[in-house]
Amino acid sequence: MKAVHFGAGNIGRGFIGALLHDAGYEICFVDVNDKLVSELKEKGQYSVKLANEQADTYLIDHINAIDGKDTALVAETIADADIVTTAVGVSILKHIAAAIAKGITLRAAGGKAVLPIIACENALGGSTILKQFVYEHLSAEEQAQADQQIAFPDAAVDRIVPLQQHEDALQVTVEPFYEWTVERSPLLDPLTEIEGVHYVDQLEPYIERKLFTVNTGHCVAAYHGYLRGYTTIQEAMKDTAVVAEVKGALLESGAALVQAYQFDEKEHAQYVEQILERFINPYLVDEIARIGRSPIRKLSPNDRLVRPALLAYGYGIPVTHLTAAMAAALYFDYKDDPESVELQASLQENGLHATLAKYTGLDEKHPLHMQAAKQYSELEQSLRQAEKGMSL
Repeated sequence: MKAVHFGAGNIGRGFIGALLHDAGYEICFVDVNDKLVSELKEKGQYSVKLANEQADTYLIDHINAIDGKDTALVAETIADADIVTTAVGVSILKHIAAAIAKGITLRAAGGKAVLPIIACENALGGSTILKQFVYEHLSAEEQAQADQQIAFPDAAVDRIVPLQQHEDALQVTVEPFYEWTVERSPLLDPLTEIEGVHYVDQLEPYIERKLFTVNTGHCVAAYHGYLRGYTTIQEAMKDTAVVAEVKGALLESGAALVQAYQFDEKEHAQYVEQILERFINPYLVDEIARIGRSPIRKLSPNDRLVRPALLAYGYGIPVTHLTAAMAAALYFDYKDDPESVELQASLQENGLHATLAKYTGLDEKHPLHMQAAKQYSELEQSLRQAEKGMSL
């Protein structure tokens, strides 16, 4: 069996690639990083190390890599594949769509079996988004044919893959826990399900559970940890004040998720505890700069802070910790992150309320906006007092 995976980065190699390998696929990675592609082609294998006490290490072999800029070669490879997956970031999906469309066209001519194309991205409906980009490159007739031969099941993925520091550039360290949930598709019924993948009839509850627990908790820890001068999530989670903010936010998002999707309250509480244990894994080094980056995206209306806050607010659930995290996110000042630079510039030029409204979508009169603004001002006062105390 042959798999084509877009994105040979840490998540691609350490998570999706590893699971596909364990399921018996030969993997062809597609990437635009010439050095990475060259190393993968030359070595034909890499190792995945688990962040646990035993430091268990596994060899991933039977792999190849091709240049993502060679559209013709990518299309030919897709035409002969049994599955296509991505881990490139939602913003990159539009850039790989043309090659996928050409591969679909070639595949149709060869009369191949149904092909699943799964976008494994941290976003709601990643595969659906990719399908829209791909179909822009297909005629109406080709789209109709693709509807019968190509499935774009949405997916939710969860595995902490921190920044890597290895002599071997291909080695990846990952946490032991993983979750890859895929929505069932009628087109895929005859195909063998991949071992290690959790298939569900309705994906949205699982996507939102993951996004509003793992991703929400992670960024709450990052933004509050940044304010307190920590450099890693593991350091921040040793601070009881940070832990209180994370737990508080997850209680708010969890109460909303239970209301929205009828999750079992006790089971969800256990899920939250499992997530908190993952955050303090002493064998991981997860940098706050990595988790906190792209604050504009993380403050957007449908992302990990504002959406669960609005969901909770709609159910009449008190929200204070999620808005506190929004306020803390506005203080994330990391010069190497373009979104952070833009956010700080907006605060300087347009002020707090205009910036908060612009990036969160919360009107200045909305109670959540007013609360976040109040908490931002309280943080500002606390930081000034701290600076004053240090100067004495």
